[in-house]
Amino acid sequence: MKEQIHITSLENLPQAAQTFLQKMEGQKKFAFYAAMGFGKTTFIKAICHQMGVEQPVASPTYGLINEYLLKNDYIYHIDLYRLNSLEEALDIGIENYLFDEHYCFIEWPQIIESILPETFKKVKIQLNESDNRIIYF
Repeated sequence: MKEQIHITSLENLPQAAQTFLQKMEGQKKFAFYAAMGFGKTTFIKAICHQMGVEQPVASPTYGLINEYLLKNDYIYHIDLYRLNSLEEALDIGIENYLFDEHYCFIEWPQIIESILPETFKKVKIQLNESDNRIIYF
């Protein structure tokens, strides 16, 4: 993890998402790691809006996969928190999202680590002593 972005408030979240996208130009596959409540979904929402998603961006915790339309592409926002095994992930067709040409943001990817392609950029979110978020990638 060479790069980091500091998020000190919700007001600088759009700028942080824009900075992330600039640094990740050309990258389409991301695996987000963080403890519960550290802001994975909030950061992904900001990224989606910076990319031009106009519809509401919601947490995919219960539906597992949300799909968002861009002008010439799709974003798949996947949350694997509720799954208990790799087999459950395979049952929902996770491999289709891992290997296609569209954007894919996965929260809680630990359950599929053994099949996660190297094309996925790992992103870690941590809190510092001031409760600010630090995005590492």
